[in-house]
Amino acid sequence: MNKFSRVIASAVLVGLSALALTGCAMGGSSDPLRIGLEAPLSGEQAVTGEDMLRGAQLAADEINATGGVDGRQIEIVPIDDAADPDTGVTAAAAAIEAGLDGVVGPYNSGVGIKTLPLYVEAGIVPIRLTTNSQTNSLGYTLQPMDYQIAPVAADGMKEWLGAKSVAIIYDETTDYTVGIAETLKSEFEKDGITVPAYLPIQPGGTDYTSALTEATTAGADAVYVATYFPEGAVIAQNVFALKMTQPCVLDYGAYDPGYITNSGSVEVAQACSLVGVPSPTDFPQGAGFVAAYDEAFELAPGTWSPYVYDSVKLFAEAVAAAGGTDEAKLIDYLNGVKDWQGATGSVTIDPENGNREPATVVFLRVTPAGGFSVDQAWATAVGAPF
Repeated sequence: MNKFSRVIASAVLVGLSALALTGCAMGGSSDPLRIGLEAPLSGEQAVTGEDMLRGAQLAADEINATGGVDGRQIEIVPIDDAADPDTGVTAAAAAIEAGLDGVVGPYNSGVGIKTLPLYVEAGIVPIRLTTNSQTNSLGYTLQPMDYQIAPVAADGMKEWLGAKSVAIIYDETTDYTVGIAETLKSEFEKDGITVPAYLPIQPGGTDYTSALTEATTAGADAVYVATYFPEGAVIAQNVFALKMTQPCVLDYGAYDPGYITNSGSVEVAQACSLVGVPSPTDFPQGAGFVAAYDEAFELAPGTWSPYVYDSVKLFAEAVAAAGGTDEAKLIDYLNGVKDWQGATGSVTIDPENGNREPATVVFLRVTPAGGFSVDQAWATAVGAPF
């Protein structure tokens, strides 16, 4: 079993029982710096979580190779929430009990609403990957928030696609998808775009043709779908089979390599555009990360590994600057972050909410090679710097 396989195996155990993590909080200068990585390491979103874990491990390995943080080696502690709030609470509580110096994650907002307060209450400063505004100020984040995503999405639908009416289909079971659908509806209407259909769906379905048909027959110029990638792939299959003429745009939650895999083919995946963040190769500083990731794991990086990689690096830098993991000192340092440079570009933290400025939100297309790339037609239409 290689090192990464052992890490994944440990993650599953963390999610199952507090016995998976033993020991106590460590404070000695030679003790490891234990950084949790909370992510969906099992279940239908496991491909996302495993990519996140690899990004965290790569950052830790690079830091450790240069002496660690003030002589302390970083240990990544996998915390498997399975994209489920209850599972997340159990796993987070076990990890906190065993002793953590910091945490990166979670990814799912519905999970983070439950687990992030646990870390904060324990005096642990999270670097989260959630996007729902209910997680504002529960630690810090390097990826966009819903209130940053919605204006970019609305502007693209109007200025690029020329839509005057947009139907919204959304997963009604998660805080993020419900929240972004509500925010988008308001943003569309503010921009003069009507919403002739606002349709909730349940995850886990194998056919959403009825929702798409209702959306298009309502007179929508385009359809915007707020789901995670498993449902996004089914939507793309349905759009392709229907030969839908209205543009289909999938929300941020569906932006993941798993979307292309689950779609069944590149041609099907190309049936929809996506709103998300630049792919690792789109970032000006991303080439070094991509090369290092490939060398370490013999895989291409996914969507969120560069954000986790940067999150671990930023947290480590904060610990070094603060001289340890004192909560107040870490917060003071992170509140002052300005123009920090990472694999995902420049980072400035808004101390009012712990969120990143500027947000890295773009429209993407699926390339013929089966990857993602910033859509140049969108970038030209809206004047984006890509």
